[in-house]
Order: sequence, then structure tokens, then C-alpha cells
Amino acid sequence: MALSQRFDPRNQQRGFQIRVNHRIRVPEVRVIGPDGGMMGVMTTQEALRFAQEQGLDLVEVNPKAEPPVCKVLDFGKYKYEEKKKAAEARRKQSVVEVKEIKLRPKTDDHDIGFKVKAARRFIEGGHKVKFTVRFRGREITHPEKAQEQLDLILPQLEDIANVETRAMMEARAMTIMVAPKPAVMQKVAAARAAAEKARADAEKEGRVYVEEPDASMPDLEDDDDDDDDDDGDHAES
Repeated sequence: MALSQRFDPRNQQRGFQIRVNHRIRVPEVRVIGPDGGMMGVMTTQEALRFAQEQGLDLVEVNPKAEPPVCKVLDFGKYKYEEKKKAAEARRKQSVVEVKEIKLRPKTDDHDIGFKVKAARRFIEGGHKVKFTVRFRGREITHPEKAQEQLDLILPQLEDIANVETRAMMEARAMTIMVAPKPAVMQKVAAARAAAEKARADAEKEGRVYVEEPDASMPDLEDDDDDDDDDDGDHAES
């Protein structure tokens, strides 16, 4: 009867690591030259000697091939380019964040107008907005006050946003979620594409690209939920 093997952390699979120069231990490799041309199959020692004569590195680019494929290149520059590509891919990802705007049942019309402006800037920046009306003490016995506030806010956003989650109670708060309309998201995508093109053009010309500040991010301090004064209510990002 076979004995069960004990767990050994040394046997855990390691993440993929690129083998370079003397870490390539197979007897022979298929070599791609620094100009991208195929140099054919060589012994690993011959390929490594050639790379060193060029002042470059021998890098394994396809370990599963038979024999493994290696390329002669500047490994330091290669790592820099790979990091750059990964960073560009992250920048191009369309990430929709949820921005929360807090209110109180007694928030006055002036402050509501201020919060609506903040919400519009968030939405026009491609973000969802969650409105949260928090109740304190006996305020919870009058949820209709919160509903009245939300009913006042939503018509001022209907040209750029759709209601994603209708008004609902969450503990001692009433919340509602709105999301940008497709036309707004198209404008956001176009703006991001233009910014990426400007970044690429700047890099080609050797200029430093300076990103414009995100106009969709209102510079507002977080409100203090423990403060009973309405003046403490602000939109939060």
C-alpha cells in the first residue's frame, strides 16, 4: 500500500521565472539573434558565448519548445519594456469606481445643490455615484424625508445617469445608486484614448507628458458622521 506523501513547502510550484544566461541549463537551444533573425540550433555554451561577445544576454523566451527558444538581447532593457507595457495595459483598463455622497435628512437645498454638482462631475468622469442619507436618533422614524431629498436630486442627473439601484434602507441609512449613461462612457473612453495618444506622442518626441488634473474628482473633504452640524456634510471619494 502506497504511503501518503507529507506536505513539503519546497515542493510548491513557483511562479514562472525567465531563465537568463547561465541559468539556462539545457544542452542546446534554438537561437534568435539580436536583429530578430533565426540563427538555428546551437549548443547553449555557443549561444551564451555569442551573446557575451555582443555585450548582450541570452534569454529563454519559449521554454516549452523542443529545443527551447532563446533570444539574444539586452535583458535590462527587456525588463524595462515589459514593465512599461504592463503599466500601459493597466492605464487602458476601464475601471468604474463607486463614489459615495453623504447627506442628512436635514441637509438644506444649498448643500444639496453643491452635492449634485459634485455628483455630475463624478458621473462625467465615468464613475458610479452612491447617495447615502444617514439617519440619527429619531430621524429614522421619518424615512420619507430622505426619499424627498433623493426625489429632488435624481431629476438633476437624469440627462447623464441611469438609476442602477433604487432607494433602499441599509441599517440607519437610505441609499440609491446611479451609473453613467452609455453616451457618457463613450466620451470618457474617447478622452482616455486621446490622453494615451498624447502620452505616446510625447514619449516619441522626448517630451515629458504632464497629465491634466482629473476634473471629475472634486476636492472635497470627508464628512464627519459624528458631527450633528449639517456643515460637516461633504461628498466623499
